[in-house]
Amino acid sequence: MDKRKVIDAYRRGFLTVRECGQILGVEERQLQSLLMLEEGKPACMPTSRRIGS
Repeated sequence: MDKRKVIDAYRRGFLTVRECGQILGVEERQLQSLLMLEEGKPACMPTSRRIGS
């Protein structure tokens, strides 16, 4: 699974931080670094394509 999609799912509230780390195979400190790196990037799914909106 693409790491950006996993991080996006975490940001949208579908995953806990622990689940996100487990899927990516990283520890919490590494995950925090990944989240900071991905912070400036756009979400994987544009808001106009959200399911259920």
